Amino acid sequence: MTSHAGLLTHFSTVVGLPSLSGAFLMAFPALFSIVNPLGAALIFAQVTAGHDRRTCMVLARKVAFYSAMLMLASIWIGGLVLSFFGITIDALRIAGGLVVAVRAWALLQAPETEEARKQAQASQGSTAQASSNMMGQAFFPLTMPFTVGPGTIAVAIALGSEGPPGGHHLVFYGVLSLAGMLVAAIVWAAYTYADQLLCLLGTTGTRIVSRLAALILLSIGVQILITGIQGVILSSARAVLLMVN
Repeated sequence: MTSHAGLLTHFSTVVGLPSLSGAFLMAFPALFSIVNPLGAALIFAQVTAGHDRRTCMVLARKVAFYSAMLMLASIWIGGLVLSFFGITIDALRIAGGLVVAVRAWALLQAPETEEARKQAQASQGSTAQASSNMMGQAFFPLTMPFTVGPGTIAVAIALGSEGPPGGHHLVFYGVLSLAGMLVAAIVWAAYTYADQLLCLLGTTGTRIVSRLAALILLSIGVQILITGIQGVILSSARAVLLMVN
């Protein structure tokens, strides 16, 4: 019971919520908001227009799988790669928070501009592609950077840097991984049924969802930024105290 309570305390410290679900409740909205599978699905439907249903379903499955792998790799080893280059966790949090907040603000102000940018990325190359060529685009550009771009990778790395100070990293990363896989599953469902989603939401409905997601993402970006700034202040204060003593 004491061990479980200690684990809850660690997660409460990290995400500000008094339960193990705190890590998930921070990771899932952050990843879902920046990936924006609903908005991306509408562009996916336009890019794959003219291809048979089976090709679109296989392509959606591949993109979802690659997206999951990119998010999981960023969560588990992204921080280690940056540490190899001497980048501190607090610096990563500040940079990641800024990237997330700026991207969210741009999406909040003009979601149609973000849609146009993503459509241009997804439509690289000839507009009339054979099924085999379309499958060759499953990773680039349909997964990277269209679905999981630099912003998503920055968010995943920043979330991974929020790990508990104790020895519960495996549980923490497991929760983050669950959030990432759930987002990838939503990408698969949204891309598979992109045509139906297009009829259901339409352009206006999609932009409303995008703005709500952007608002959540902006809040998360600011929170990550604040955590990084607090870490820098505390580290500086400790250094000053050590010098005085």
